[in-house]
Amino acid sequence: MMSGRKSAEYGEQMGRAEGALSNDKVDAALVSFANAAKADPTRKEPWVRMAQIQFDRNNYAHAIVAAEEALQRDGRDLIAEGILTLSGLRIASQSLQRLGERDALGSETARREARALAETLKTAIGEEPVVDDEEDNRSARVSRPAPRPKPRVSAPPKPKTTVSKRSANDPFSGIGGD
Repeated sequence: MMSGRKSAEYGEQMGRAEGALSNDKVDAALVSFANAAKADPTRKEPWVRMAQIQFDRNNYAHAIVAAEEALQRDGRDLIAEGILTLSGLRIASQSLQRLGERDALGSETARREARALAETLKTAIGEEPVVDDEEDNRSARVSRPAPRPKPRVSAPPKPKTTVSKRSANDPFSGIGGD
């Protein structure tokens, strides 16, 4: 059982963090959430909140770490699981795009692996993936327990993506090689 002093410290740090967010002080909020996690290492909430903030800032690697910490405390937390999954997909998507730009997916093995991953995604979501910037932005948002102001950090612009009828069934058909 946590002592009253530690419990008070946890509550104080969580309050500071939420207050900092409401004043658009995202970095200060992250520090306070980290302090709350230290004050009570058994609680998932500071980790979930840090994962949400990092995801919103497009810091997917940091979001993954925080989501994993939350899941170690509660393996059934759907918000943390969603952040973990979407962050991983964003990192993979960015990597695939970079590889495609360098024509590094030219081997049959790389294309076969990319197609297998695409099939896994199609099966998981039960439909054909939609490649549309506006829809992509809406579907990537993760539910939050309370509304928060947007961080001041702006995301890099996404490249425009179009899917031709020829490539609609094979999302990797336009990526380098034969």
